[in-house]
Amino acid sequence: MRRTKIIATLGPATDNPGMMEKMVDAGVDLFRINYSHQTHLEHRERARALLDITGKKGLEIGLIADLQGPKIRIRRFQNGRILLREGDDFTLDPSLPDAAGDETQVGVTYRALARDVDPGGVLLLDDGRIILEVVSVIKTKVRCKVLLGGKLSDNKGINLKGGGLSAGALTRKDHKDLQHGVEIGADYFAVSFASSAADIEQARSLLQKAGSNAGIIAKFERQEALENADAIIEAADAIMIARGDLGVEIGDASLPAVQKKLITQAQDMDRPVITATQMMESMIYNPVPTRAEVFDVANAILDGTDAVMLSGETSIGKFPDRVVQAMARICEETEKQKETRESHHRISQEFKRVDEAIAMSTMYAANHIKARAIAALTETGSTCLWMSRISSGIPILAFTRHASTMRKVRLYRDVYPIHFDITHTDPLEANKEIIDVLLRRKLVGKGDIVLVTKGDLRGHRGGTNNLKIIRVGETTEQLT
Repeated sequence: MRRTKIIATLGPATDNPGMMEKMVDAGVDLFRINYSHQTHLEHRERARALLDITGKKGLEIGLIADLQGPKIRIRRFQNGRILLREGDDFTLDPSLPDAAGDETQVGVTYRALARDVDPGGVLLLDDGRIILEVVSVIKTKVRCKVLLGGKLSDNKGINLKGGGLSAGALTRKDHKDLQHGVEIGADYFAVSFASSAADIEQARSLLQKAGSNAGIIAKFERQEALENADAIIEAADAIMIARGDLGVEIGDASLPAVQKKLITQAQDMDRPVITATQMMESMIYNPVPTRAEVFDVANAILDGTDAVMLSGETSIGKFPDRVVQAMARICEETEKQKETRESHHRISQEFKRVDEAIAMSTMYAANHIKARAIAALTETGSTCLWMSRISSGIPILAFTRHASTMRKVRLYRDVYPIHFDITHTDPLEANKEIIDVLLRRKLVGKGDIVLVTKGDLRGHRGGTNNLKIIRVGETTEQLT
């Protein structure tokens, strides 16, 4: 059972007949829709297609709605593109109309750009392929000198080196997209360009008003986010290390250390982590990954990431199913390494909740008696999340009656959902029924040790207070 989860982005390439189903068969755990591209109608059709596939297969696959956020872009050029040379003067001006750009100036979508930059600041366009130094700021005009030139085409992104652009994380477009994501049943919402916990709290408030209890993923893309990392992680339900814009702002050489630090911070705070951007980029066009990409995915797993994400590789690539297969192979091989099965998580910390103490005790016991599996009866998935912070290699099976919980736990490393309604089960027979399910699925065999956690009050949130160790094949009387 693969422990690291795979997220794939939906797009035109996955609309090909049968492709989404092939990707599910290849091992996708969650799909992502990207509100930076395509229409609401297209996203709705893809969500509907996913429901059809999972309904046919009897699966629950999670859906992430990735909000665009305040992506700051240049506007369009008269001829679609220009060529900038080192030393050229070039002006960015929000007051310019669309399609008015030329070799000397171009419009910008962010009206406050002049307020946020100072002479000497460095602006990075098109993911750093074009570098401009700010020379002067006059009213709305930001006059620059080209430090690194090249071809520049319509609608490319703008970053300020070192951070400092003050645009809020949620735009008017994001409000509409969030409502649409709620309507199509998204399980998680990713907040782009978050810079503080307040951005996450605003998104949660909007979700609650829309009647959704979806999880919130904080995307780390700004320098300011790194400075407020603890508060952002605490406010969110999960984080995504979005290495594209983040790498542009802090410099690509800084990314590896930042990635490791963020994964550790999130683990310490019991939050799942997604590592994203260009993980298998060459497979947009090629049927096999580069060796560097293999190492990138493997190192993220060794760092402790919960999930690895595919973007353009599946949304517009030639081989969406093959790239999922390739990523799954890398995950499975890397997970054989000893480092992925050891953990010192919270070994000396106090537990403030009974259900959390049960979760941690379960992992300690399971690791020391060579358990075959852990079966956790859960309403919200919290017990499974705590368990999944301990690296063990032992599958954690989330037995729950809620389809939404089944989809949410798809993000957690080592956790696999199983539909089970304990409210319709005699409490005295629950352990036997759980073992019967595991036997039917061939997840355990006679003589295997299984740890079962549940609460005395069936169907109540936060009620896990019971741990039982069962050897498969023994009677209930012998095990109580």
